[in-house]
Amino acid sequence: MTSTTSAALPRVGDRLGRYTVQRLDALPEMQGTLILLSHELGARHAHVVRDDDNSAFGVTFPTVPRDSTGVAHILEHIVLMGSQQYPVSDPFFAMLPRSLNTFMNAMTSNDWTTYPFATRNEQDYFNLLSVYLDATFFPLMRYESFRQDGHRFEFETPDDPTSALKLQGVVYNEMKGAMAAPGAVMWRAFGKALYPDLTYANNSGGSPQDIPNLTYEGLRAFHAAHYHPSNAFFYTYGKLPLSRILADIEAHVMTHFTRQELDVSIPDQARFTQPRHETVTYPGSDTERGAQVSVAWKLGRSSDADANLRWSVLSDVLLGNAAAPLTRPLIESGLGAGLADLSGYRDGFREGAFSAGLKGLPAGQAQAVETLVLDTLRAVADQGIDPALIESSLHQFEIAQKEVSNAGYPYALQVMFRLLGPWLYGGDPITGLRLDTELEHLRADLARGQVFEPMIERELLNNPHRVTLELAPDPQLAERTEADEQALVAGLSAGFTDEDRARIVAESLRLKELQAQESDPNVLPTLALSDVPPRVPRVAYTQEHAGRATVARVAQPTGGLSYVDVQVRLPAVPADLLDTLPLYTFAVTRGGAAGDDYAALARRIEAVTGGINASVGVGTRPDDLDGLRLSVSFSGKALARNAPALVDVLRDVIATPVFTRERLEQLLRQRLAGLKSSILQGGNAYAERLAAAQVSPAAAITEHFSGLSALATLKTIVEEGGLDDLLVRLDRLHTLLLTGTPVLCVTATGDDLGLDLTPVTAAFTGNLPVGAPHPEAAPRRPQARITDSPVAFNAVAFRTVPYTSPDSPALLVLSRLLRSGYLLKEIREKGGAYGGGAGFDTREGVFTMSSYRDPNVKRTFEVFRDARAFLDTDLGVRELTEAILSASKLLDPLTSPDTIGRMRFFGDQAGYTPEVQDAYKARLLAVTLDDLRRVMDTYLTPGRAAYALVAGQDPNDDVRDLNLVFDVQAI
Repeated sequence: MTSTTSAALPRVGDRLGRYTVQRLDALPEMQGTLILLSHELGARHAHVVRDDDNSAFGVTFPTVPRDSTGVAHILEHIVLMGSQQYPVSDPFFAMLPRSLNTFMNAMTSNDWTTYPFATRNEQDYFNLLSVYLDATFFPLMRYESFRQDGHRFEFETPDDPTSALKLQGVVYNEMKGAMAAPGAVMWRAFGKALYPDLTYANNSGGSPQDIPNLTYEGLRAFHAAHYHPSNAFFYTYGKLPLSRILADIEAHVMTHFTRQELDVSIPDQARFTQPRHETVTYPGSDTERGAQVSVAWKLGRSSDADANLRWSVLSDVLLGNAAAPLTRPLIESGLGAGLADLSGYRDGFREGAFSAGLKGLPAGQAQAVETLVLDTLRAVADQGIDPALIESSLHQFEIAQKEVSNAGYPYALQVMFRLLGPWLYGGDPITGLRLDTELEHLRADLARGQVFEPMIERELLNNPHRVTLELAPDPQLAERTEADEQALVAGLSAGFTDEDRARIVAESLRLKELQAQESDPNVLPTLALSDVPPRVPRVAYTQEHAGRATVARVAQPTGGLSYVDVQVRLPAVPADLLDTLPLYTFAVTRGGAAGDDYAALARRIEAVTGGINASVGVGTRPDDLDGLRLSVSFSGKALARNAPALVDVLRDVIATPVFTRERLEQLLRQRLAGLKSSILQGGNAYAERLAAAQVSPAAAITEHFSGLSALATLKTIVEEGGLDDLLVRLDRLHTLLLTGTPVLCVTATGDDLGLDLTPVTAAFTGNLPVGAPHPEAAPRRPQARITDSPVAFNAVAFRTVPYTSPDSPALLVLSRLLRSGYLLKEIREKGGAYGGGAGFDTREGVFTMSSYRDPNVKRTFEVFRDARAFLDTDLGVRELTEAILSASKLLDPLTSPDTIGRMRFFGDQAGYTPEVQDAYKARLLAVTLDDLRRVMDTYLTPGRAAYALVAGQDPNDDVRDLNLVFDVQAI
């Protein structure tokens, strides 16, 4: 692969075609270089040269909506639905299975829209680059695409103009679901309250009541104005040759445009002369603990690197951990369950914002929370901030600057989003990556005296641009919203003639006709199966034994960080302690340890580590779905100089945790509030777990750990009293934990690999064998859970085979084929849901199909039922190859120095060795269409199905014709 070496770097002033190199900046923390270029048309380009085989691209457009019709969001959908060079119905989704990408997406923010991807394959990179450039700059923007994903009138029976008229559209249904979620309502209200005269007062995603006001002509005009090179910010990353990338962009895009001017500037918000109070509502029934209050201030421009850093540090000092001087009084007040959703510093607006508050409140507590926040800030300003807290926060920034990790999100795109913040608002993009100068100024000012106390005084306490924002549940709002939608439909259609109704029928039939047509995806670029790496990574590590413990040491270029993982394989766990395990792992790192209370432990963790975590999991053997094992895992990271202190913290948390009744009550209320708020964002995952629990013992345990059963257990403890009993069970679990079998892994540079882990290994003194739980799956009966949602999340699950079964790879390929070839079209395009998919858990052996933010229940379960017929359609080599390519990506997850070694070691320990994984991949590459039909006929039959859903109402009347009767329970 060709690489751009330091010797080949351009110089400032060099011309690369019609690009001019504006500046070069070294990025020593990531061993890279930032090159900033400008194009004659006005396009800006940032290229990060780095020796990383995961290359990335992104093009971002400032999009400043002037209303809440969702024009920017709907446009994001429409441009990905066919372009001049790739006139297929949905090239974005069609490319997903034709690529080995590590990331593909598009997203709309308050005032920008971005289209990023990443991949480790060079040919794939340029394939995707061609598709993305053509999609964004030359979309077809068909009227039918606008009607499908934006909004449209449609009759209940599409060809019957006498049936009920309704509004449909993918984005319309997506936003109906989104705006029922309290966090989304709070976010939109936050922008409107602090910046009422700016674009942030609008809902860039689209308000359901305003979306129907968007016209097709308005959508096209918005694209013509905003999606132009003169308004574009390009980003590229990796070691591919910059000259080739720029040449491709020039040929695909730049040669077809002339320069234009577009004013997308956002002015300063006029300063308030006095604080304000705002109240917004969401459709919720929890009137006792469903409210939240946030006290928010508008600050200076977020592009000011110095101010941005200082507010980021101050935010962490005030709110960054449980012992922080603003967090602790808020939580210990007992007013609410946890910090309000938007607490902290926000730089996602042109002018930054700071807020603090509480959620899990009864209504009517706005004044009490405001007083508490202001009084606490006054006390902090008057009494001063402990310098140790500031130093701990700066320590966290040092870790963030040094760490290069793909965990959770590709590092290549983490870099992009760090750049975009200051870049889009007129600041210096390098400050998103390097803060050396700003840190030096801050440390110099700190040496001269107080820095943050005057900031609190000046920019918070004496700042009249303050809003106290209350979010309150309204049990009648969902019913009123539905009535308002019906009234909106009635009003918009009041003057319809027979001709208008006939036009709606004709357009509906035309859309369905187009949805049924098969476009030729062969115009799209693709990869071949020969591009799939045939083997999984072999990562070198050493292994030793220390008492009962097994210890692995992995040498990796971690940039001066050390990572420690401790997995404790549990002995037999009594049945009455299973539900306690996730509560134990949630509380154990947030309580006290070694005689310290939770505040002292939190300060210690912040001072010497980059954070510690605990989790519980259930594992299966590669050859036996019933061969289960439970484990509790602890992990942490630290700068190498603090690695011994990290080991000591882990030892104390594992060996001598402190649980108090008062702190436990605080933590459980926080967890309960968090789980409640997650349902409308992840309802499909909850439905999948509920269905899978009926067919799989492993999935049944997982559902009790992280599903709606876990929520029900938590509600019982918190709301009906069970803390004293829980404290007893936590102590029993702790005793049991120390009799477990520890398996440890340390990942660090070679020089730092000799870390002494004896303080942790010596804590385990028991000799009990590893246990093998034998839970029963939940009773096989369709399950419905009802909550405050205007849309549904539907799921069906099947138990299949273990990892080493010859049929497992075929099931994985089948899940990808159904996802891209069948469910996307039936559930999203035709059904109007935001998403529909299939998945196969190769280790639990559970196959699922599900839908997300779905306006349908009966129709979707019919789609699930009819999936077998899809396999009898005209499928060929292309569809099979794409499904295998898509499945192979799941077997090659993106890793980085912090994760690759631990994944290999713990995989080997569990029996998923390279040899086992390579054999799986070889079978996957040999899967045939006959294999797919056979495994579906064998394992995914109606008699083996388990059903579940999360919705806003009882589904039984709707599904009666399907011979399904759901057990309905309120969440």
